[in-house]
Amino acid sequence: MLAAKYSEYADGVSPPLSWSTVAGAKSYAIIMEDPDAPQKPFVHWLAWNIPSTVTSLPEGLQEQPRLTEPEGVLQGRTTRGSIGYYGPRPPVGDPAHHYHFQVFALDAVLSLPFGADRDQLLQAMQGHVLAKGELVGRYRQVQSPLK
Repeated sequence: MLAAKYSEYADGVSPPLSWSTVAGAKSYAIIMEDPDAPQKPFVHWLAWNIPSTVTSLPEGLQEQPRLTEPEGVLQGRTTRGSIGYYGPRPPVGDPAHHYHFQVFALDAVLSLPFGADRDQLLQAMQGHVLAKGELVGRYRQVQSPLK
C-alpha cells in the first residue's frame, strides 16, 4: 500500500524509487499509470532522460518540465494534463487501485521534448529498451478528506 502522503488527497509528493544499474544503458525512463481508472490507463507520471549514472530518485521531485536535480531529466504530461508526478486519487470508497511504476533502461538519450504524452514516450522508446522493471503499489481512499 502506498502511504497517503503520495496521494493527491494529502501532500501528493512523488515516492522514492530505486533500481539496479543496467549494463549499456544510456538513460532511464519512468511511466506510472493506473489501469483501474475509468480512463485506461490513467497516466500519473512520465519521466525520461534520467542519466545512466542515476539509479534512484528521491521523494518529492519537482513538478516541472525539466528537473535540475537530477540534471536533465524531462517530465511529460499526465492524463490530467499536468506536468510531473500526479499522485493517486481514486474515488472515495473504490477498492484499492493499482499503480504501476515501470522503469525502462534505454540504450539512448531520447530526443523528445518535455510535456510529451505516454504514446509519444512509448514511440520514442521503441527499439531502445534494454530492460524493464515494475513495482505495483496500491492506494485506497476510504473517507473524504477534511476540508
